[in-house]
Amino acid sequence: MKTIKFIAFLNILLFSGFIAAAYETEITVARDGSGDFTSIQSAIDASKAFPETRVNIYIKNGTYYEKVRVPACNTKLSLIGEDPEKTILTYDDYFNKIDRGRNSTFYTYTLKVDADEFYAENLTIINSAGAVGQAVALHVQGDRCVFKNCRILGNQDTLYTAGELSRQHFKNCYIEGTTDFIFGAATVLFDDCTVNSLSNSYVTAASTPKGKKYGYVFRNCKLTAAEGVDKVMLGRPWRDYAKTVYLNCELGSHIIHEGWANWGGTTRDKTAFYAEYKSTGIGANPNAKLEWCKQLSDEEAAEYTLENIFAPVCVSFE
Repeated sequence: MKTIKFIAFLNILLFSGFIAAAYETEITVARDGSGDFTSIQSAIDASKAFPETRVNIYIKNGTYYEKVRVPACNTKLSLIGEDPEKTILTYDDYFNKIDRGRNSTFYTYTLKVDADEFYAENLTIINSAGAVGQAVALHVQGDRCVFKNCRILGNQDTLYTAGELSRQHFKNCYIEGTTDFIFGAATVLFDDCTVNSLSNSYVTAASTPKGKKYGYVFRNCKLTAAEGVDKVMLGRPWRDYAKTVYLNCELGSHIIHEGWANWGGTTRDKTAFYAEYKSTGIGANPNAKLEWCKQLSDEEAAEYTLENIFAPVCVSFE
């Protein structure tokens, strides 16, 4: 009898442990109260830390005025909007508003992703502060992060791709801004994206660490500009050893013939690796590019595969 009671007690403990270990993997956010949560951050806060199975947060159409952070403990998290133009996350912090000293830029984000294996789809992410200086819309620190069919909007410093060891993939995204609006140290592949300049300035400001084979890679992207914008450069090196490459991209007439620029008052052009391969469009003029900027051969361009860029782990959650 004692043995039977012990087994029954053990089964209760095991069953209770199973229940305690269970967690939601499908969560809905809706402004009108029809989902599980009415804010994106509250849904993230309720998600299991370090889950074995991916947690998908589905966001209904609406404008969510929030400053959102995905902490490092929320790995394998997805934010999936209902419609990329109608599911909008927006906030309006900027450098002078934050007022935290010389590094205030890095606190201005609307969405910050510290977690690895993050996935976002069908979202608009905006820093709505306007043309008031540094104001980050999206700050990505995590590794193996994917953004698909998203719109990332701002002005100066729109997209901060951080993390010296981070790898990020943007697929079919629309990104716009003014000065250095794509910047940082991460290894990033932009596939089939539209990159829109809102002013005469620089598209990218990579800070690729020394020894990294890949920095920013744009494949089959289209570079456009707002009306009246006619003097834009593909990039300038934010730090020594910056790497940026454009492959089979269409460059609008706003891209100047020289294409690139050095960071003023530095010798970063001596270590930077800036290159193009088969650029098309009015802004494509390989013969006019700066001497320290390279045109890739077919063999060199063939090395820029997703598998090589993100080795040893391929970044994809499709």
